[in-house]
Amino acid sequence: METDIPATPTEISPHQHLAALIGAMRDEVRKVILGQDDVIEQVLAAFLAGGHVLLEGKPGLGKTYLVSTLARTFGGHSARIQFTPDLMPSDVTGFRMFDMKSQTFQLRTGPVFTNLLLADEINRAPAKTQSALLEVMQERQVTIDGETLKLSPPFMTLATQNPVEHEGTYPLPEAQLDRFIMKVLIDYPDRAAECEIVTRAAAEQPGTQGGGVSVICGPADIVAAQEATASVQVVSEVVAYAVALAEATRESRSIALGAGTRAAISLVRIGKALAALDGRGFVIPDDVKRAALPVLRHRVQLTPEVAISGQGVDEVLAAIIETVPAPRN
Repeated sequence: METDIPATPTEISPHQHLAALIGAMRDEVRKVILGQDDVIEQVLAAFLAGGHVLLEGKPGLGKTYLVSTLARTFGGHSARIQFTPDLMPSDVTGFRMFDMKSQTFQLRTGPVFTNLLLADEINRAPAKTQSALLEVMQERQVTIDGETLKLSPPFMTLATQNPVEHEGTYPLPEAQLDRFIMKVLIDYPDRAAECEIVTRAAAEQPGTQGGGVSVICGPADIVAAQEATASVQVVSEVVAYAVALAEATRESRSIALGAGTRAAISLVRIGKALAALDGRGFVIPDDVKRAALPVLRHRVQLTPEVAISGQGVDEVLAAIIETVPAPRN
C-alpha cells in the first residue's frame, strides 16, 4: 500500500521575507500617514539603500510625523533639529563641557546620536552647520575634541527644506545636495485623505498622535534588511542603463549642470531597494526608471533659458528619461 507523502510547504525566499517585513512597516506607517503612499515607499526605499533623503514640501504636511512614526515601527529612536541662522555645529554633533563638581570635561552628545534624524529646514542654516551634518551623514561618526564616536546603526537623515522662493531660504550647494540619495516631494493629500486627517486630529488628545503604531522589528533587523538589499543582483545591462540616464542629463541642451557618477550609483542602489520591496532578488530596468526622478531631480540644474520658459525640472527629466532606451532582457 502506498503512503501519501505530505507536501513540503513552499519555502519563502529571503527576498520575499524582506518584502513582507518592509511591507508590514509600510502598512503601519500608512495607518497614520494618509494620502502619501508614494512618499512612504520612496522613504522606505532610501532607508533600505542606506541613504539619506531630502524632503521638500510646504509646512504642515506631516514630515516630522512621518519620521517619528517610521522610527516607532522598528523600535528605534528619532530626533529633530530645527535649523536656524544661529545654529552652531556643536548644536548638531555635541560638545564637551567642563563640570565644576567633578573637575572633568563631560561629553554632551548632540541629536545626531539617534536612528532617524529630522533636520528641519536645513536650507535656513549657515554653511558651516550644514557641513557638520553632511559629514556625519557621510562618515556615520562624529569627532569631538579628537575622540571619534560611531553612530549606532541604522542611521538615516531626512532633511526638509522649504521651497527656495520662501523668505529666508537659500538653495543648498550642489556638492551638498549630491549627498542625498533622493529628493522626495510632499504635496497636499487628496480631499478624502485630508478630511480623514482633520477628523482624526480633532478627536485626539494632545501628545497622543500616532499611538496606535505597532513595533514590527528591531534595529538589528533593519541592518540585516539593508545588507540583504545590497545583495540584490543587478546585471551589467541594467548598470549601463543607469549610467546612460546620468549621461543623458549631461548631454541635454536643457540642463546646465548634469548628474554625476554618484547619481548613477544611487540609481542602482534605489533600484535594488525597489526590487527588494517587490520581493525580487534582482533589479529590472523598470526599477531604475522608477527611481530616476527622485534620484536625479536635485542633481541637475536647468539652463536659464529653460528655467525662464516655465518648464520644471521634473518635466525636463521625464522627457530625457523617455529618450534613453531601456534594456529588454
